Amino acid sequence: MTLLQILILGVVQGITEFLPVSSSGHLVVIQAWFAQFEGQRLPDMVAVNVLLHAGTLAAILLFYRKRIIRLLFEDRRVLALLAVGTLPAVGVGLILKQLLPEFLSSPLLAGFMFLLTGGLLVWSGRREGIQEDRIDYQTLSYTQAFGIGLFQAAAILPGLSRSGWTIAGGMLLGLRREAATTFSFLLAIPVIAGATLLELKDWSLETHPVSPGLLGLGTAIAFVVGLLSLWILVKIVERGRLAWFACWLFPLGLGVIAWQLAS
Repeated sequence: MTLLQILILGVVQGITEFLPVSSSGHLVVIQAWFAQFEGQRLPDMVAVNVLLHAGTLAAILLFYRKRIIRLLFEDRRVLALLAVGTLPAVGVGLILKQLLPEFLSSPLLAGFMFLLTGGLLVWSGRREGIQEDRIDYQTLSYTQAFGIGLFQAAAILPGLSRSGWTIAGGMLLGLRREAATTFSFLLAIPVIAGATLLELKDWSLETHPVSPGLLGLGTAIAFVVGLLSLWILVKIVERGRLAWFACWLFPLGLGVIAWQLAS
């Protein structure tokens, strides 16, 4: 893997992990692009994915550090809500990764799912309603938390944005914009950490061709860019402009589909 490739992957991971445009979908498309247009496949991506996700996980922990401390010492009921919301993603993720691993790396699938994510963002914005009638995440029921978890479980498919689907799902289930955003990223912590640990067990420095220096650089880039994109997303959601991202997802999805069908 070259320096340019790791720079591209680090920036893409940092931006798309938090903005509602699907990091997995973008990484699948970029890897297919490298394979087709540069005549080379990227090496085994296990270590790269592990450390890029570790970078974005560190960004979440830093950004929400005060809320996380409150969860541990004051809002312990929210920990139970997060556990309930995590269950669907654990079940679906383990099943799909074991039975259909190639299905999760299909750029054509990602293209169609980009369109679906864009449609959900537009639809949820129109159904959002009056913010004053909505609740905070601390008052979610366990049924509502599980419902948001179902949105997160669906987003294991490339092109379905985890942040976009859980934020939209939270708003559709009655959360205020800011509460839906916060709960979405608190919910991301166990999911990203668990996925990282699962990938880590299949990787070793001795067998991976990417140098530790490049991996460290990619991790640092994902952390810095991820922190910035997380801050940007919070500001955009506060203004009720989540549907803006459909302007990127619709042409991207159509372009990827056309490219794959023509290949």
